[in-house]
Amino acid sequence: MSLPHKSLQDKLDAFKADFQAGKPPYNVPRSAIETMHRATAELIASGAAGLALKAGDKAPAFTLDDPDGKAVSSAALLAEGPLVVSFYRGVWCPYCNMELQSLQAALPTFLSFGANLVAISPQTAPNSRKSVRQNALDFPILSDPGNDVAAAFGLRFALPDYLVELYKGLKNDLPAFNGDANWTLPMPARFVIGQDGTILYAEVNPDYTRRPEPEDMLPALRSASRTAAA
Repeated sequence: MSLPHKSLQDKLDAFKADFQAGKPPYNVPRSAIETMHRATAELIASGAAGLALKAGDKAPAFTLDDPDGKAVSSAALLAEGPLVVSFYRGVWCPYCNMELQSLQAALPTFLSFGANLVAISPQTAPNSRKSVRQNALDFPILSDPGNDVAAAFGLRFALPDYLVELYKGLKNDLPAFNGDANWTLPMPARFVIGQDGTILYAEVNPDYTRRPEPEDMLPALRSASRTAAA
């Protein structure tokens, strides 16, 4: 079964090329681009992604609020079928927004396997509502204060001081976006969780400009669907 969208990574690469070329409306200085590259390279070199949960691990149970303050629990969602979970940085991140749009395009396919889809970020409810509105989403965006659930999946990391200073200069105020004084983010990640809580698919990338394709999860969803039907 194919999904109704072009390659997500192709779209991300095209955006990245324009962004790094300083094209309007971004006009980001070359020195800022190099600082972002440095931070990404250091996060990759740290090996943090290798410590995140992997296929075969048990997923931590979580209960988080949607933008309307309604509690959404992983246990309730898993009672209905497998669960696709996407961790993203926030509405301020254009790469994340393109990923959310790609997941929205794939949502009918996920539903055909009996799967639910949620996306999790550290941002406040008003920013989650903005994510839903801007990207025309039909699946829940959940707020993870302090990135605590992200930490349970092995995804939380602290921004280096020099990147914090850059973000402040660019008016990218993460404490305001997240309602949290700590400058932490989740590494972008995607998981498929089976109804027994076992992670069937995991993709974690410390390079936020790289995201897996939605169709990469289909083998895991097919397997989970066959298990549920057995």
